[in-house]
Amino acid sequence: MTQAAAALARIRLEALGCERCPLYRNATQTVFGEGPVPASVMLVGEQPGDREDIEGHPFVGPAGRVLDKALAAAGFDRTDVYVTNAVKHFKNEPRGKRRLHKRLTAGEIDVCKVWLESEIKLVRPKAIVALGASAARALLGRPAGIEALRGKTLAFGEAQSLFVTIHPSLLLRMPDRASREEGFERFVQDLARVVSAIRSSETRKASRRVTLRNSAQPAGFSVR
Repeated sequence: MTQAAAALARIRLEALGCERCPLYRNATQTVFGEGPVPASVMLVGEQPGDREDIEGHPFVGPAGRVLDKALAAAGFDRTDVYVTNAVKHFKNEPRGKRRLHKRLTAGEIDVCKVWLESEIKLVRPKAIVALGASAARALLGRPAGIEALRGKTLAFGEAQSLFVTIHPSLLLRMPDRASREEGFERFVQDLARVVSAIRSSETRKASRRVTLRNSAQPAGFSVR
């Protein structure tokens, strides 16, 4: 285990007892991020859903299955991606045996940001993908319109890129099959842009390394 992975494991344990806001009261447990450390790509959702809250893992419910399908279609292997949420507890309102999902407030997003910032620092992703408005709000520090930012590559941090797209649960709420299929294809395109951006970045870095190596060779010496 690397030092960064060990540090993140300690932070995960600390987060399990988080009571920084009242959301823990109706939640089963903290749902922390999962994936390789470091990872080239970090996906940031909004909050755990009912299934995630019960199982303790991010994106394992219906929206997670949509996400897995879209990642595969875009050329990702989910095991290579770090997946987390902006808020680590499931915000819900108990109604008999059911728990109804509730929208996050800006204050709840902001108070939970300490965990997300730690994840970004230790995972060191080259690209971060905000899935939904709450995730974009957590990362940008301000309200953000999804449609205004989709398809754009935003500078984030010192050497990272930020991409904004929908949360996969939106596709499940679309009223008809045609809308869902169209929405899914566009979602895949958003994720494919991330793959393309990372590959382009890696190609540029490899090219710079070759240029630097060649420039360091004595005159009359060639690399074969």
